[in-house]
Amino acid sequence: MLLISTFESLPQRSELVISMALRRASSTFFNKLVHSTTRQSVHNNVAPHRNFSSDLVGSGTHSLRESMMNQMLHLDINSQIGSCMPLAAMRIGTMIHNIEVNPGQGGKLVRAAGTCAKILKEPTSRYCLIKLPSGAEKLIDSRCRATIGMVSNPSHGARKLRKAGQSRWLGRRPVVRGVAMNPVDHPHGGGEGRSKSSGNHGRCSLTPWGKPCKSGYKTGPLKRRK
Repeated sequence: MLLISTFESLPQRSELVISMALRRASSTFFNKLVHSTTRQSVHNNVAPHRNFSSDLVGSGTHSLRESMMNQMLHLDINSQIGSCMPLAAMRIGTMIHNIEVNPGQGGKLVRAAGTCAKILKEPTSRYCLIKLPSGAEKLIDSRCRATIGMVSNPSHGARKLRKAGQSRWLGRRPVVRGVAMNPVDHPHGGGEGRSKSSGNHGRCSLTPWGKPCKSGYKTGPLKRRK
């Protein structure tokens, strides 16, 4: 069983990081699961194997998944917060975060502080419909894993920085407008007043390296376009 010891805040992370102390005590849910599979194997005159992972091969996988689903239906959703499992093993309306895009790839979506996604349809087919924090709906493979609950530190967006140096502590460098620079530093620099033409009337907005950045001009590398 995992017990939370401290909550820590890292400068490069917006969410809180939990330090956990591992104790040698198995959970009740896992014990029930092991005993139910052992009783079933003894009833079918099959000797139980010591390696628990070998019982998941073959026909035992389907019965094990069914027993897990039946027990999860009777559990309160608050008791499962923080559990990581495939989307196929979750119920409709569950709030999740840290979602995989491809099975086994690792969490890619909904990782910012205070965010969560919602399962809109029962994940019975191969794909599961999920509503992201932006409001967009996305189909994700039901074999992908996610964590139940919301990311910690929901008040991160409402926090105000006390001074300019605090943003430098977070690794953010200052942003200077090109209009406020000299002509040698930026194409928008120079001129009288707030003009970005630098003496040439009708010039469009340019990047610091002189490429147009409006009117649909492609500024990205060619490899990414292909």
